[in-house]
Amino acid sequence: MPRRHMHVTGAAEAPLRAALRELRTTLGVPADFPAQVLAEAESAARTPRLPDRDATGIPFFTIDPPASVDLDQAMFLARREAGGFRVHYAIADVAAFVAPGGALDAEAHRRVQTLYFPDGKVPLHPARLSEGAASLLPGQTAPALVWQIDLDAEGRAVRSEVRRALVRSRARLDYEGVQRQIDAGTAEEPLALLKEIGLLRETLESERGGISLNVPEQEIVERNHSYFLEYRAPLPADGWNAQISLLTGMAAADLMIAAGTGILRTLPTAPDGAVARLRRSAKALHIDWPHHVSYAELVRSLDPHNTRHAAFLQECTTLLRGAGYTAFTGGAVPSPAVHAAVADEYTHCTAPLRRLADRYAGELCVAAVAGQEPPEWVAAALEALPKEMADGSRRANTVERECVDIVEAALLRERVGEVFDAIVVDVHEREPAVGTVHLEDPAVVGRVEGGESKLPLGERLRVRLTQADPGSAKVLFVPE
Repeated sequence: MPRRHMHVTGAAEAPLRAALRELRTTLGVPADFPAQVLAEAESAARTPRLPDRDATGIPFFTIDPPASVDLDQAMFLARREAGGFRVHYAIADVAAFVAPGGALDAEAHRRVQTLYFPDGKVPLHPARLSEGAASLLPGQTAPALVWQIDLDAEGRAVRSEVRRALVRSRARLDYEGVQRQIDAGTAEEPLALLKEIGLLRETLESERGGISLNVPEQEIVERNHSYFLEYRAPLPADGWNAQISLLTGMAAADLMIAAGTGILRTLPTAPDGAVARLRRSAKALHIDWPHHVSYAELVRSLDPHNTRHAAFLQECTTLLRGAGYTAFTGGAVPSPAVHAAVADEYTHCTAPLRRLADRYAGELCVAAVAGQEPPEWVAAALEALPKEMADGSRRANTVERECVDIVEAALLRERVGEVFDAIVVDVHEREPAVGTVHLEDPAVVGRVEGGESKLPLGERLRVRLTQADPGSAKVLFVPE
């Protein structure tokens, strides 16, 4: 689901690096992998557990950011002779490399998920696996969990299964390149179908009341040896690709529920007060939200290139708080079991190189399709997994939030005293002279205080930067 993203395209200066090192220490972020873990990963890379089934004849392709090499997913899309579509979706088979109870497995449970810092990532698995033997790199034969999901002409899933197989991706594509090919009409059918299927799935999402937030990604870009913060609005191809992952997560949830054992990703419905608060923000930002228009409909109508819309979309992420993992056995499906933003039962299963729970979800689905009981190592870990994932998610959220603050402070530290154009996107209810401003250039969201008047929510405001200290991760403005 959407998060506040940050991508760094260039190196930062010493204060930024020092602050990031301190953040790693404060949060107890794992450093290098222990020697035993690296040795086990090297051995597993040479002798993985390989499946009997061979699906290397399917011309899979991947879609990821250009620099990514930890490739969890590969797809191949086709039309069915009887009408509708067939989605082949290969997911990296991490369990083929990680022995239950071994050093590699224990380290993955300690790390829980990959952490992303501006100056590099802290991976869930050693690079020998996550960026090598287990990754679905083009031209490399690798074990995978291969989903086959049949859709009708309207994009509804009518049948799904997942089995182990060897796969070999043919091409590594990126979002901008995919968008260009599709827009120009030069994409071959397996890629062109991404748009057709993606649009159908977006329509179905709308019908069931689901929400996908096109939240702009915060980036640091380098120009003329200087660094700037900007927002990158997601491309339509980002959304179409996400729909394939969501489709698979929903199919996986259905399989586990039918089998009576599984782990779901759940999100409670937002309380009325939260939606009411967003309505006030929309009004302040001059976004028309008629009472007969649902929240989901409004979100889909917004343009992330529009500054006010982008600010509102950032506020909308507050409704995604409270997501968690729920395990169940013996057919005792939790209630509620629905993920409110997906508006259906859903699970994480498509990123096992970067997220611990996905390895377990994949094993549960393979067992369900085969009509077998889950492996003993999966059943033994299932009860503790939700708490492990919750702890890991909290750490990842803290890393993300603190990194954004540190980067903003580092890049603005030489500009203390300057005046910026901003929009007031939030006002403290009890202290109306305190709030949050969204700068148009650079792309910074920061605290504003120190004025004598109530902040004009949704209006433009000239603000002066009074503090930018990466050591304390604080950016502070005062009204001009």
